[in-house]
Amino acid sequence: MKINNIGTTGINPYKKAINKLDKVNNTTTAKADKVEISSAAKEMQQISQVDASRQKKVEELKQSVQNGTYKTNATATASSIINYFKI
Repeated sequence: MKINNIGTTGINPYKKAINKLDKVNNTTTAKADKVEISSAAKEMQQISQVDASRQKKVEELKQSVQNGTYKTNATATASSIINYFKI
């Protein structure tokens, strides 16, 4: 009886493929995502800051809605919607 591949080379013929996959997985996990915000976007963030009087009005509206005292003006709402779509 003749036995070929004596030793450790015949045990796992797929070992080279597994090692290659491990190397590929290790190199791909080393990369990281990177985000850069342009100067124009930073400028837009500065412009969009809400001033104090506007913030105060928003807080008052929130309180009146939570208390149930906020009343809508249906006529003004309808005319605003019509004016918006006319333009």
